[in-house]
Amino acid sequence: MAVQTRTDTFAALRGCFATDLAALIGDQAPRGVTPNDFIELVEEVRDVLGSSSLGNWQDASEELDRAVGYLTDALTSTDADQASLLAWARTHLRDGIATVS
Repeated sequence: MAVQTRTDTFAALRGCFATDLAALIGDQAPRGVTPNDFIELVEEVRDVLGSSSLGNWQDASEELDRAVGYLTDALTSTDADQASLLAWARTHLRDGIATVS
């Protein structure tokens, strides 16, 4: 059985969410492939949505803010904690995107 690395897990999250996140701010394609690039994209979308006067966009911004926290913590976490942190990040990413729709 292959061991999944932190970078692989971030790549999987990026693959699932980056296109949808980029579309929310009018970008055609997501930028960068590193975990930090993905976190920066989530932060940018969070900030754009948070500056809106629409309640559901502000709610989505709060979900993305939580996701950023979990993603950032996962960068420096132990391998034992990483899986749960990234699972929480995935939940908040999914909820944030769904809230905008």
